[in-house]
Amino acid sequence: MLAKQLYAAFEWWRIACCRLRVYLWRLRGGTRIHPKCLIGGGVRIERPWLVALGQRCVLQRDVWLNVGGSEARFELGDYGFVGRGVEIEVSTSVVIGSGALIAPGVFMTDHNHSTSAGAPMFEQPCIASPIRIGDDVWIGANAVVLPGVSIGDGAVIAAGAVVNKDVPPRAIVGGVPARILRFRDSP
Repeated sequence: MLAKQLYAAFEWWRIACCRLRVYLWRLRGGTRIHPKCLIGGGVRIERPWLVALGQRCVLQRDVWLNVGGSEARFELGDYGFVGRGVEIEVSTSVVIGSGALIAPGVFMTDHNHSTSAGAPMFEQPCIASPIRIGDDVWIGANAVVLPGVSIGDGAVIAAGAVVNKDVPPRAIVGGVPARILRFRDSP
């Protein structure tokens, strides 16, 4: 019985700390971070004034939202969930819909270096293309989402998949590179 009470007290304290972190990020300029979000310890948000988090969003421990440049923007809709250790690199735009679940270890980037011959890699230009992820999407653990990808509403991305092309709504994709395995409506 004492263990249950201690656990309940610990959970209350953990949630209070997560809510306090929201207010600290809002003080740092993240005015579009909804006050009813939960932000875990070790979360890094570069340029919080370019980030919008909807109500009841959860960012678990060690999430890194690397929003670069003054024109970049990151949006996560209501009831979004971002698991431990997720890294999202934003140069132009990453927009994630409501109810999206992003499992631990996912990496997303909306930019990449050019690979044309004639110039050393460190001198290659950065090519950016926005990412759009629809509502009710589930992205499995350690998946990678590359620039210019649009993931339709209700889609499921398998763990470890590398998504380099658009995913239609309600599709289940997996593999490297990701391909359609079936649709959620199919038996």
